Amino acid sequence: MGKLTRFGVSLDEDLLAAFDGLCARKSYGNRSEALRDLIRRALGEEEWRTPEGQAAGTLTLVYDHHKHDLARRLMRLQHEDHDVIVAATHVHLDHDNCLEVLVLRGEAGRVQAMADRLISCRGVRHGVFTPAPLGPELA
Repeated sequence: MGKLTRFGVSLDEDLLAAFDGLCARKSYGNRSEALRDLIRRALGEEEWRTPEGQAAGTLTLVYDHHKHDLARRLMRLQHEDHDVIVAATHVHLDHDNCLEVLVLRGEAGRVQAMADRLISCRGVRHGVFTPAPLGPELA
């Protein structure tokens, strides 16, 4: 971590009150910690805009495994880009529904494309990809 630098921020009172509420709900000890997290998130999202950059993320899928051929289609797609999958967890939520969490890592464009293909499979009830960019530590 580098040397800390102080700077001032001017905000509308209502916006500051809303930010303080967010800080309290998320249990931040102070505004600086919350701002650091927001800045890290914004920088990480910017890194994802470069498809050649290296990145990792989690893909969460919920689907009915009884849907015609869905489990086989999902597995086929996963095998097509198996080198992007670091880990996978499959959980039976109930008699019909399964939850899969895949940890993906690789070239950002390939990782995003794989997540999009899996989420868009007909029969997937819920799909969300959460990127976590790789790169220099952000202090």
